[in-house]
Amino acid sequence: MDINYELYKVFYCVAVTLSFSEASRRLFISQSAVSQSIKVLEKKLNQKLFVRSTKKVQLTPDGETLFRYIEPAMNLIRQGERCLVENRQPGGGQLRIGASDTICRYYLVPYLNRFHRQYPHIHIKVANQTSIRCAGLLEQGQVDIIVTNYPNSALTGMGTPRILREFWDVFVANREFFPLEQEVLTLGRLKSYPILMLDSKSTTSQFLHSMFRRCGLDLVPEIELSSNDLLIDLARIGLGIAFVPDFCIPPGEKDLFVLQLQEAFPARHMVAVYNESLPLSRAVKQFMEILLEDKL
Repeated sequence: MDINYELYKVFYCVAVTLSFSEASRRLFISQSAVSQSIKVLEKKLNQKLFVRSTKKVQLTPDGETLFRYIEPAMNLIRQGERCLVENRQPGGGQLRIGASDTICRYYLVPYLNRFHRQYPHIHIKVANQTSIRCAGLLEQGQVDIIVTNYPNSALTGMGTPRILREFWDVFVANREFFPLEQEVLTLGRLKSYPILMLDSKSTTSQFLHSMFRRCGLDLVPEIELSSNDLLIDLARIGLGIAFVPDFCIPPGEKDLFVLQLQEAFPARHMVAVYNESLPLSRAVKQFMEILLEDKL
């Protein structure tokens, strides 16, 4: 199909704002021009893209399908424009990073500090999402690089994961409420206790459920949350046994202990991933150099 790019640009703006008037304001064209462009695009595609009423605008199922393809394309165009601007302005630019709250707090902050001090004119934008969601942000072109837990089922092979560090997941409990410090537990026995863990949309949850399935066990957690810090807090007051990455446990922790398991859990990794099909911006190259300095 030979469809003018401007029609897709108008479609994207309406799909993002779900408002013809707001799209016209952002595109600096009249509302009637926006409406006409959508009508032309719908006619060319022979599909209805929006449901319009006096109060709201919604994407149709076909419109949602088209939007899933148009959004990453628009992000890639903007990314290309930014790279060209960076090439004309040495020392400037933007770095867009996707990472979970846990990775940001316990791993990335020192590297972001070092990067900011070394390149103070580069704008840093951090998108806090789960590791699974971060993979989606990378695929859609909304971030330049992600730092994620690995394995990550949402990574689609657009880049080779670069290992940054190794870590182990552990079960921690308050010894006062769970006097198990001298015992070696099987997963079968462990599941009889209240388990506190991250919610099902996390790589950590997927990993733990897979370990239980390998032993023919079905895990039903007592509490699922979105914060490792909160899991540790709840374990500290005795609400259950928390499953967390070892690097989240505060140094010198006095109330909690790490349970000993009969089944050995494999290590996981923290990795950096970027889209290898696109030219790397100067900012991403510089940030990767800092991330990998400790690996040399």
